[in-house]
Amino acid sequence: MVELLTEPTPDIVAALGGLVSQLSTSAPPLSLAMLEQIVNSPATRLLLARHDGDVVGALTLVLYAIPTGLRGRIEDVVVDRALRGRGVGAALTEAAIELARATDVRTLDLSSSPARESANRLYRRLGFAARDSVVYRLQP
Repeated sequence: MVELLTEPTPDIVAALGGLVSQLSTSAPPLSLAMLEQIVNSPATRLLLARHDGDVVGALTLVLYAIPTGLRGRIEDVVVDRALRGRGVGAALTEAAIELARATDVRTLDLSSSPARESANRLYRRLGFAARDSVVYRLQP
């Protein structure tokens, strides 16, 4: 089951903290204040996947307007290690695609490490196409 997070709680902060640690070893600890900022931002939608009531996956949909139109990005997709390969990532991504379509975005982008072979197969199966692009990052 996938849901849009509208009310952050300490329990959700703890659950997401466990997931984020599986996604990134360098991310700072998630706080209730940060989660409230994400949920209250008009640019972000945080989707949660639940299994037996527990948060087992998350995805952030970012929507932003630029001169060429409304665009979307999928960020920080994570599924608990114990439930990978069971359709949780697909359910999260499909829910994000539906939300993006409902806002009339022109494009929906995501990036994924080439090492995440199963994730890349999923994204291609859902209609995403690899772009001939180079991603740059600056850590100010």
